[in-house]
Amino acid sequence: METIDADTLNPVLNVMQTMPHYAYLVPITVLFGIGDHAGAIATIIFATPPMVRLTLLGLRKVPPEVIEAGKMNGCNEFQLLFRVLIPTARKDILIGVNQVIMQCLAMAVIASFIGAKGLGWNLLLALNQLRIGLALEAGICITLLAVLLDKISLAWAYKQTDYFANLTFFQRNKFAMLFVGFVFIGYLLSYIGSFFFKEGFNYLFMVPHNKGISTEEFWNAGVDWIWDTFFYTLKIFNTWLIVEVLQPMRAIYLRMPVVATFVLVMGVGYIIGGLRSALVVGAFILFIALSPWWDRALVTAYMATFGVIASGILGLLVGTLCAQNKFSSKFVLSVCDIFQTFPSFVYLIPVMMLFGVTDTSVLIAVIIYATIPATRYTVEGLRSVPSALHDAGSMSGVTRIQRLLKIEFPLAFPHIMLGLNQTVVFALFMVIIGAFIGTEDLGQYIMKALSDLKGGGKGLILGLCVAFIGLAVDNLIRTWAERRKQLLGLS
Repeated sequence: METIDADTLNPVLNVMQTMPHYAYLVPITVLFGIGDHAGAIATIIFATPPMVRLTLLGLRKVPPEVIEAGKMNGCNEFQLLFRVLIPTARKDILIGVNQVIMQCLAMAVIASFIGAKGLGWNLLLALNQLRIGLALEAGICITLLAVLLDKISLAWAYKQTDYFANLTFFQRNKFAMLFVGFVFIGYLLSYIGSFFFKEGFNYLFMVPHNKGISTEEFWNAGVDWIWDTFFYTLKIFNTWLIVEVLQPMRAIYLRMPVVATFVLVMGVGYIIGGLRSALVVGAFILFIALSPWWDRALVTAYMATFGVIASGILGLLVGTLCAQNKFSSKFVLSVCDIFQTFPSFVYLIPVMMLFGVTDTSVLIAVIIYATIPATRYTVEGLRSVPSALHDAGSMSGVTRIQRLLKIEFPLAFPHIMLGLNQTVVFALFMVIIGAFIGTEDLGQYIMKALSDLKGGGKGLILGLCVAFIGLAVDNLIRTWAERRKQLLGLS
């Protein structure tokens, strides 16, 4: 069977997955205008890469003996694909469906910038009007919708089917029949409701726009209490962070000569992966240096660096503490699942409420959002260390700290570094989205390109600049992790 070489698609998928959300909107707006149709097209393009990647992963993981068994039973290429390969790769493909749902929901919120209606549009209007309570209400609705779709799609992906069980028709299809029954009961109740709501709206059939129960006042009261209680504390912290940490760090990045930046980045690439890695990261940096936005790229890099350092340290500490116990591991992974389903735009609401339109707001949102993969991969990496090695370390008389530092961390290091890789991507996404509240990085120029009818090419180049920052770091981290795997005999 002829297949597309995954190595050919990987660079394209990497670029598409590291491109910021806004960068997709600019060319779509130029080509298709604004409205729901433009938002739908941008959403489809943005959500396609994880589906392609996980489908390829699932098909490549099909054992060779399964393929040979299909061929020996007389399957042609069409039958082999649909009767053998896809059913065997079902779990990975359905996890891809889960990722597509999450990506679509995230992009559907961002697409409100080009006129796509929905909860994202309501959220955007509420923020523009500084109605924080209404924005929180819309954000919670988006989050609940994301959690619901995430749990349903994951349950579908991990559902196990016993093909050899001797079940009756009703036992095999009980959930489908329950679903049909509940749908019928719902329609029946909506029909009955029409007799009770003759003078108004039938709420059992549809809740009209702006006619439901609003919790805006509750959230506004909570916001006012936090503001009145912690105003001076937050102001002192905000001033200290900006004056003593962020401004000096920003100045260091902006004052670094271009040649020094090249030497530093390519030197690190050469030390980690040799000449090939140095040339790859050098090519990414050269593209950005030749563009008119080198200084804005440095601002983006400074904000992402601060966020990644803080998120990495926090995620490593939380993940290490929680990995010591099965219950705490499951709990923190569940929390990560919930927070990862939040559309990234939602994180800006509470921090903007507390710290105003400052770099502090964006960076705190970056830290919260980017800590998720750092924590998850730390927990999963430490939990993957074989228990036999734990026992061997204990029998050798090492303390718990020594076992953690000398055995668990070295073996979990490749896993932790992949988590750091995802932390970089998450941080870059949130930094670019932070342009909505006034940062001066590449995201601000992407936002400006949205209002320019001839800014499609400019927006695309700006998006590539952001993607190449992420890809340069991705190359270094992945190369380093692969080297460590080889040294530890894990690859």
